[in-house]
Amino acid sequence: MTPPAQNYGADPSGLIYGFAFDADGSGRPIGTSEALQWLRQTPPQAGGFVWLHFNLSHTACAKWIKEQLQLSDLFHESLTDGSRSTRVELDDDTLVAVVNDVHYDFAFEPSDIATLWLSVGPQLVVTARLQPLRSIDRLRDAVRRGEKLMSSVALLVHLMHDQGDVLIQIVRNTTARVDDIEDKLLAGRLETKRANLGALRRLLVRLQRLLAPEPAALFRLLRKPPGWISEDDLGDLRQSTEEFNVALSDMAALQERIKLLQEEIAGRVAEANNRSLFVLTIVTVLALPINIITGLLGMNVGGIPLAEHPHGFWWVVAIVVTFTVIAGYIAIRRHRD
Repeated sequence: MTPPAQNYGADPSGLIYGFAFDADGSGRPIGTSEALQWLRQTPPQAGGFVWLHFNLSHTACAKWIKEQLQLSDLFHESLTDGSRSTRVELDDDTLVAVVNDVHYDFAFEPSDIATLWLSVGPQLVVTARLQPLRSIDRLRDAVRRGEKLMSSVALLVHLMHDQGDVLIQIVRNTTARVDDIEDKLLAGRLETKRANLGALRRLLVRLQRLLAPEPAALFRLLRKPPGWISEDDLGDLRQSTEEFNVALSDMAALQERIKLLQEEIAGRVAEANNRSLFVLTIVTVLALPINIITGLLGMNVGGIPLAEHPHGFWWVVAIVVTFTVIAGYIAIRRHRD
């Protein structure tokens, strides 16, 4: 028997799910064949749009998208482009967006960040990803609950709002971790390693680099948007970018706070090392006179003083104690100075 083909949660074209939105903004589930039929038969002025979400790990997905859907060349290039920074660009009267998001099992690791590619037109929205992401599935759940999306740009704005919420949640969780580390530091417990703070800081830097929208491309889009984008959608898109900037500024402030904690921990560790080194120095200085004198008296040569004196041992002990006290006084006085 031939085993059935594994589509990894998608149909043979790589489609995970699709929705058709009418003029009222209500969405209903559709497949690829119905979506293609809707796109061929529905005139642009009729209103509504289709949203198709694909799994790029499916072997036939990229080929099917290129053959069956008329998308811009920039979208296909972005699928293989090495640059993963968040951006929204206009190409051939179509919005091409690259959005970064985190996995469901996000564990504060840089490898838990993945990319979502979007092509947004007046009648068709195509999203594609390699791993399951939080924001896109939150958008799917909202559509299934009956939330209305009046236009394709409204779907993009909703997705960016969801991604902003995920980013804010990450900042909150990271802030809670940093608060706990700071409380332990103020309590005098230094079991927290600087490497833990360094890992959080590197994660925040990577998130900020990947999630911050490219200002140049976004400025060009907001300054000269395509004619099919309404003023309301344009205002919502501008507001979503402002929310991103607020979240990113909070992330930058958190990075600075982590940096200060790292410096504080480094200062306390250096102070503890200095105290240990001082104790070691004092012990070495106090042991120096007795080592020198016993070394001299232990030589098997003639003429050793006090060798025949009946109280020679106690004279030597007195000399050793005297020089030890003098050496200890000098060392402690210099340390206080």
